Amino acid sequence: MRSLLIALALGVFAANAQALDPATLPKIKVSKLGFYLEAKDVPTFLKKHAPRVLFVDVRTIEELLFVGVPDGIDGHASFGIMYYDKWDKEKNTFVRNPNPDFLSQFEIWALDKGIEKTDPVVLICRSGDRSAMSADLLQRHGYTNVWSVVDGFEGDLAKDGPNKGRRAVNGWKNIGLPWSYNVDQNKVTMGK
Repeated sequence: MRSLLIALALGVFAANAQALDPATLPKIKVSKLGFYLEAKDVPTFLKKHAPRVLFVDVRTIEELLFVGVPDGIDGHASFGIMYYDKWDKEKNTFVRNPNPDFLSQFEIWALDKGIEKTDPVVLICRSGDRSAMSADLLQRHGYTNVWSVVDGFEGDLAKDGPNKGRRAVNGWKNIGLPWSYNVDQNKVTMGK
């Protein structure tokens, strides 16, 4: 009975907070839980649910160092890791593989903050794909209230205009939310 009440409460909560229709999102940004936030809504969401909410950046450590980090993250856990000795010709970049230590890195921050598996978790990546995949992994491990920031830190690619092909449409950085190049070493995991 208690789990049914929790599920109903989460469903009502999700319906009220979720302003995005999953059918409007690219398939890569859709998570099984179906909880989404736009970057512009994250600060209010975090404030509303504090202190029982966890905000984790799932990008690579290189992205945090060279692109910047959003203010207010509780921690960092790379969903993927780069291999700089392997090139992906199709994607024209280095090969990125899943990080086998992601779950343990994530749980460092959950345990540190006393987060339960039913508490809200907000995940951010570059543009919303890795945060959705991370949400699915956490869901498989019992987390029931995981939110993906669909426009991420850098936003989506502009389809036309002077910024065509650049990440200039939306996202944490583009809409002017606070961020920095100063990475707090106490909020990053030093995994592989």
